[in-house]
Amino acid sequence: MLKSFADYIVFTLIGLVPGSRSGEALNFFIYDTLKIFLLLTTIIFVVAIIRSSFPPEKTKRILSHKRKYVGNLLAALLGIVTPFCSCSAVPLFIGFVESGVPLGVTFSFLISSPMVNEVALIMLWGLFGWKIALIYIGTGLLVAIVAGIVIGKLKMEKYVQEYVWQMQVGNGKITVMNFRQKLDYAQEYTLGLLKKIWPYVVIGVGVGAFIHGYVPQDFLARWAGRDNPFAVPVAVALGVPLYSNAAGVIPIVHALMEKGMAIGTVLAFMMAVTALSLPEAVILSNVLKKPLLATFFGIVTTAIVIVGYLFNAIL
Repeated sequence: MLKSFADYIVFTLIGLVPGSRSGEALNFFIYDTLKIFLLLTTIIFVVAIIRSSFPPEKTKRILSHKRKYVGNLLAALLGIVTPFCSCSAVPLFIGFVESGVPLGVTFSFLISSPMVNEVALIMLWGLFGWKIALIYIGTGLLVAIVAGIVIGKLKMEKYVQEYVWQMQVGNGKITVMNFRQKLDYAQEYTLGLLKKIWPYVVIGVGVGAFIHGYVPQDFLARWAGRDNPFAVPVAVALGVPLYSNAAGVIPIVHALMEKGMAIGTVLAFMMAVTALSLPEAVILSNVLKKPLLATFFGIVTTAIVIVGYLFNAIL
């Protein structure tokens, strides 16, 4: 129905020619914008109800168990269901550190929270199928867990700014909501999040529409095709400045895959956009000293590149 509506607007009302660059680009923009906002509204509302059972205080208490590697796994899994992008996850990251959660465990959360986004997971499932969605969540969790373990092994607590250890974040009582309160929270959260992310989604769809309609096939084949050995690091380098949440980058990912970019390269690009943003680096520079900040970005970048090459090789 949405596709028919987009076709009617572009090719009947506006009168653009089917198959033309402008017609295909505008049709892609209208159709994907409607589809993504419909998916987002439904998904965010449902997920918000689930999230209401995981306030920051409860999350911190769960992560305070210091069993070897179990904390990294729990932190990565909890990162999926917490409502944070790479920048907004930083305050809770501070709370984890000052409450005694091991540093490596906190980094597993900091990586997983923006990278393995449940909205993006369900949207990927709808757009590309369950195999691609499971690849996305599996690789994201693997990167978060392994990177957190490596950072923990390096014993770099001394490179956290001193004031962080003195902060008291999220130590209040756990608020228990009844179902009515959860519905109210979900409605408020859905509207609030849509207000925040709609520009990213529209811009993302716009970029995707331009790629869909105007970028030649040979351009992407040259820079991001399977035969280019540097496609993955190039995609990661291009993804870092394009700060967005996972939902906002999905339209670009969709267009790139339609143009023939290898799945591993696409996943690497998406992970770089959501987990290695420049605004996140600026915020973290006020929390972490340069050696730890460089180590964090270096490990995550390396892991993402490896994931990209791995899935280009097997798919």
